[in-house]
Order: sequence, then C-alpha cells, then structure tokens
Amino acid sequence: MTRFIISTLLSAGMATAQSSRAEILWDTYGVPHIYARDQDSLMRAFGYAQMQSHGDLLLELYGRARGRAAEYWGKPYRDSDVEVRTYGIPKLAQAWYGQQKPEFRSMLDAFAGGMNQYAKEHPERLAVKLQAALPMRGEDVLAHILRVIHFSFVSRGAALEAQKKRWMTQRAETPGSNAWTIAPSRAAGGKAMLLANPHLPWSDFYLWYESQLVAPGMDFYGATLIGNCLPSVGFNQSLGWTHTVNTHDGADVYELTLTPGGDGYAWNGGIKLFDIDRQKLKVRQEGGSTAEEEVVVKASVHGPVAGVKQGKALALRVVGLDQPHMFEQYWRMARARTFDEWEAAVKMQQMPMFTFMYADSAGHIYHLFGGLTPVRPKGGWRYWSGIVPGDTSETLWTKTHPYEELPKVLDPPSGWLQNANDPPWTTTFPAALDAARFPAYMAPRGMAFRPQRSARMAAEDASITFDEMVGYKHSTRMELADRILDELLAAARKHENEDVRRAADILAVWDRCADNNSRGAVLFSEFYQAAARAGSLPKLFTTTWSESDPRGTPRGLNVEVALPLLAGAVRGVKQRYGALDIPWGEVHRLRIDGVDLPANGASGELGVFRVTSYEALPDGKRKAVGGDSFVAAVEFSTPVKAMLLTSCGSASQPGSPHRTDQLPLYSQKRLRPAWLTRAQVEANLESRKSF
Repeated sequence: MTRFIISTLLSAGMATAQSSRAEILWDTYGVPHIYARDQDSLMRAFGYAQMQSHGDLLLELYGRARGRAAEYWGKPYRDSDVEVRTYGIPKLAQAWYGQQKPEFRSMLDAFAGGMNQYAKEHPERLAVKLQAALPMRGEDVLAHILRVIHFSFVSRGAALEAQKKRWMTQRAETPGSNAWTIAPSRAAGGKAMLLANPHLPWSDFYLWYESQLVAPGMDFYGATLIGNCLPSVGFNQSLGWTHTVNTHDGADVYELTLTPGGDGYAWNGGIKLFDIDRQKLKVRQEGGSTAEEEVVVKASVHGPVAGVKQGKALALRVVGLDQPHMFEQYWRMARARTFDEWEAAVKMQQMPMFTFMYADSAGHIYHLFGGLTPVRPKGGWRYWSGIVPGDTSETLWTKTHPYEELPKVLDPPSGWLQNANDPPWTTTFPAALDAARFPAYMAPRGMAFRPQRSARMAAEDASITFDEMVGYKHSTRMELADRILDELLAAARKHENEDVRRAADILAVWDRCADNNSRGAVLFSEFYQAAARAGSLPKLFTTTWSESDPRGTPRGLNVEVALPLLAGAVRGVKQRYGALDIPWGEVHRLRIDGVDLPANGASGELGVFRVTSYEALPDGKRKAVGGDSFVAAVEFSTPVKAMLLTSCGSASQPGSPHRTDQLPLYSQKRLRPAWLTRAQVEANLESRKSF
C-alpha cells in the first residue's frame, strides 16, 4: 500500500512547495485538477474550486437547502423554505451529519471550509446579497444532497409536485441520460469502453461540475452535480461508471382522509394524530426588516404531509432517508481498483436510485438497476406510480430490497450494455434479464424510441472503435422517422394540398437527422409535436409496442390519423418560418451570454440519441436549455484514453469565459481530449492556487 501511495503522489506531480497541502491547477477550460497530500486538503480545495466557478449559485442553493432563503432574500423564496421544512431537510441533515464517521465528517467540514475560504479571499467576486448565506457548514452539504437527490430525483419533484401533476392529471418531466459499456470482445481496440452521457437541464442544481481529484490512493476524473462533494460519475485508470435515471419508484404518495379540524387521519379503522412541528419562518421584507410567520409541519406514519384539499391530504414516503453514508460509498467507489472493490462499495446501497453502468481495464462490463426499491405488499408498477390509499397499514412498506435482489447483468454474451432510461429488461440483446422473475412493481415493461436507437447502434456494429463510439454518441438520427417516414411519404404524395406534396419531396431527401444543416427535421418534429398536442401519439400506429418485438414496435402508420397532423404541421412551419425546408440549426440555437450558434439534437421521444431540449423564444427561434450535459467517452487502455465535454461549461459566475467556451464544440459535435497527467495539465494551464 505504501508503494502505491508513493507512486500515486509521484505520478500526480506532488512536488509542490513543502508548506502546501493542496494545489489547484485550472486548465484552459476552467476545469480544476486538484493535487492534495491528504483527503481533508483535497476536499477543502474542491470546495474552493466550486466556489470560484459557481459561487453565486452555490450560496443560493445552500441557503434554500437550509430552509432560510426567505430570511436572506425575501418573499420569492418563501414557498421554497416551506417545502424544504415540510420535508424535514434541515433537521435530517443535522442528524446525518452526526451519524458520519469522524473522517467523513471532517471531509464535509473541509469542503464547506474551502467555500468559506474563497468567500473570505474574494468577496468582491460574489453577489453581496447572496453572501448572507455565509458561512457554509458541513451539514449544509448534506442538506443540499438531500434536496437534490431524495426530494427531486427520487420523488420526481416530491409531493407538492405530485399534488400538481397527479391530482391535476398533468405530465411531469423526467430527467434522462444515455450510457454504454462495451466489452473487449465487441471493441475494435480490444479494451473495454464506457460512454457516460447524462441529460439534465442546463440550470440550477442540475449543472455538472467537472474535475480531477488526486490524493493518496486516489486519482479520479469525472463530474458531480454542483454543490456535492462526492464524485458522481467518472473514471480512474482502472475502472469507471456512469448513471442514468432509472425507471425506479422509490417514493410513494399516499392519500389520507382527514379528521374534522385536520389534526388526524383515518388509520386502520380508527384515528391517528399527525406529528406536528410548529416552526418560525422569517421572511425578509423589501425595506430590510424581517417578518415572522408560523409554519405547521405535519407528518403521518408515511412521511411528511405536503398537500391538502377538500378533507384529503397527500403524504410522501421516500426511500433512503435512513441511509446517511452516500459520501462514504462514492469515496470508496472512486478509490476502487477492481470490480470486487467497486461492487463492495455499491453494496452499501446508500444511493437511493439510478442505474449504474460500469466498465474496467480487466474487461468487465456491468449494469445494475440501482437504488432502493421498497418491498411492497401487493400491486404492480402502475398501482404504485399512482396515488396510493393511505388509510391502512396494508399499503405501508417498511423495508427495501437488498442488493442481491436487484436486476443486474455482468459480462453478457452480447458484449454490450446500454441504457437510455429504459427498464433494465432491455439493457442488451439477447435479453439477459427476465422481468417475470422480479416483482411486478420493480420496473415497468417497455422500450421507447431513444433506447431502441441506442440498442440498434450498439447491436449492429460488431467491432466498435473508440472514434465510432464518439460518433454514435453524437447521433441525431430519428428512430421514429425510420419507423414511419416511408409510409407517410407515400400517403402525402397523394394529398390534395400542394404544400403537403411539397413537404413529401422535402422529407424524401431529408437525412432523417437533427443536425445543424438538416432540412426537413423542423417539419417532421412539428408533425410529432402536433400529434403529441392532439393526444394522437397512441393512434399513429396500427401495431403497438410488443414485448415479443421490443426493438421493432410500435409500427405501421395509421394514415388517417397522420395526414391531417402533417397538413397542420406544414401550415404551421410555413407560417412561422416561411419555408418548409428551413435548416434545423437556423431555428434551434445555442444562446448564452451573447453566444449564438446553431444547435443540433432533439427530443429523445423522436428516437434521437443526442438529446437537446429547447424553449421557444419571442423571435420564433428555439433556445437549447437542457439535454446532453456532460460527456465522457473512455477506453480502458494503458493509459486510459478519454474525450470529454461539459456543454454549459465549467462556470456559471457572471463574466466567466467558461460559461460558453464549450458551446462551439457542442455545435460542431466534437469532444475535447481529457488532460489526465500533470504534464498535460501544465501544458494547458490557465491558473493555479496553493493551500
């Protein structure tokens, strides 16, 4: 072990000044490469680096996770504070902090201390009003993680969102991602490969922060959601992993029948009183004074009560709130050198959700349907995805499935694994998992067009080069177009309307992609959106999705449904843009801080692997606001080869050049090389900081 530590220190170039405990080298893309003598120094430097890159946003996020944002910044944050307190995040974070092992509690304090150090050294670089959230504390880190992971990802926006979306029958958006692992048998270079490609909004706590963390026993390159001190996805010289949002149900919403007065609820034929916590919420007023109001936080046996209407209430039950050692698990994963070491860390099951996709230098590839799935007494996926009756203990789960009972695939004969937010049953073909052998509530059955495109690309190439994997990662070809376009064209060419016949000519020569210069993609996308708005998507096909043909269904175009939708799309595109063949990138733009570039990529619902999501602008154009966010294409050769991109750049601080400097690469469908050695970093150095 001593020899390994010495080797790591030397390879990291730890010839810093004798008095320095850590050094940050920022490369020309603003990515911090941190070299530290011990783990506390590493965490301090990491907190410092994140504050330099995202200080204003971090101050706001941590203030919100405390449930005190309205006290600092006024009434616009009141509802956020009520929500955070309703879920009990501040108190739970304090409890988690006390349950940490001493070494990890020290690391949390060091991370927060690094943020405080930056704020002390550079107050002029931070918004004055946001500095009200200082100083940061170790428990703030945990509160932020709880708010992001448990009460956003796991609960999909939590119970208040459930009240809006489920009671009002609206559709909730779900974050996504792509992931591939390729075994040596399928790789042209004979080395396992990993493709990490999360898709998230380009704002708020969804931003990825890329870094290299080097300390004794550790040299990890990857990314984490900002504000987190743990490495979320990435690789070392031996192994790597990534995540996708899995089809996981770790949060259930229970409907309760209230007693008159609302202090209790029906339970097992009787009445049970709520646990009630009356809290004082301070709200800063416009003149600078503070008003105080009472927030009544109620909890049932299920969990916090987060919505009330007409004698009913919603209570939220979330997995993992009794699992405080997520940081320790990911620290161990990042330091692992073999699959067995890595799996031993994953078996801690401290992360409440996510698919794990893994590859290593020994040639192993692995897919785990991760997280904590409740052991439920009855019912299937659809039942537990809805609002569950909460008036009896018959629907109350109290434990979760152990690691051994989760769907997982190690080294399949196919030589490849993929996940594009589809259930685990379709991770590879021939199928390696039988859904019938797992509880019906574990995951749904189905395969959307994006995972179908993903599986098609992986399955049809028997010898994938590293460059080909990068090319597949950038694919904007629409699986939906390949499925229905020929039938649509045949019908459109017979249409009585000349513009519809002209549209058929345009779509016939379209490359079926959403690239910058793709002509026809705008029209086809509008056709799809028209079907979605009309609720006609299920009616487009004569054959629905089938488990017996998961990659070839749905199929068969219902022409009577499709033609009126196409005619409407033709009218809309012609009216808005004046031309039916307007290039995709002329309409879809990358616009941030004065940068204005053509965008590529489209909705995954069209079967596009390279996902980009957009919002409409007043000038008729559409601005990219999310999707393809962090990319790491990795080959486990010796040394490891990797290409990277962080779409929104390495910083959100106003005036930073690193807010937009990677957008040209995005527009050009290019990645940048990973600088993994100290010599490479020194050759591409922007600045440094010693501690």
